[in-house]
Amino acid sequence: MKNKTYAIACNPNIERSLQVRLKLEAVLKKYNIFAEIIDIDSLKSGYDFVFVIGGDGTILKTARFYSKTETPVFGINLGRLGFLSQSSEENIEKSVKLIMEGKFVVENRIMLQYKNSLALNDFVVKGSVTGRTSRFTLKINDKPVCDYLADGIIISTPTGSTAYGLSAGGPVVFPSLNAFVVVPICPHTLAARPLVIPDNEVISISSCSGEKNYVISADGQEYFQTSSDIIISKSLYTAKLALLDNTDFYSILRDKLHWGISPAHIK
Repeated sequence: MKNKTYAIACNPNIERSLQVRLKLEAVLKKYNIFAEIIDIDSLKSGYDFVFVIGGDGTILKTARFYSKTETPVFGINLGRLGFLSQSSEENIEKSVKLIMEGKFVVENRIMLQYKNSLALNDFVVKGSVTGRTSRFTLKINDKPVCDYLADGIIISTPTGSTAYGLSAGGPVVFPSLNAFVVVPICPHTLAARPLVIPDNEVISISSCSGEKNYVISADGQEYFQTSSDIIISKSLYTAKLALLDNTDFYSILRDKLHWGISPAHIK
């Protein structure tokens, strides 16, 4: 790892970002590594490994960008949950040591694509009129599945299954599974349940009531409006998340989502 080129991607708008960046730079210098500092709003390619300082939103944006150059990204959490991050400010020195020793893996995370836009977590489709339910027709591989009267529809990757989809009643999907999840948001029928489908399926969302205006969000960061049918499929790119060797998905569920823990025991 010592002959590689490194960058540190930061979100300067997050509190303590500068403090943590300076600490990371100092640790890297112990290994004679000088990383270039880049703002998440001015990302550029040309690196072998990128450290990301910020919350899950910062990591999502950076991972999407570097998926096209197959560059691993390693998250250092400054956010509230930090589900995608591998380290905290307190563990920077230990994490860098493991990385320099090659004690990490690069996990390929599937992504979704709508036109030229990518999503590592999810695409969310809603009607253009705020506060109103909309009618959606869902097709998979051009075959009708169902009509929804709902506030919207979430199309989620396994990575995003612990995000908005989980809050809307969707299942948690193990990150390495080749699947997508379709979750209606507040559907007006008890028969509308989340669907888990293979990741090679093509998802089509259209109007079943003449309403043809939609708002689409990618990972809650990029927004689009369209009056055409929405076609979402698996991206050719995969996000490259650098994970330490001892990473265990189930322990992340317990530690960060307090999975199966009685509220009385949550501190």
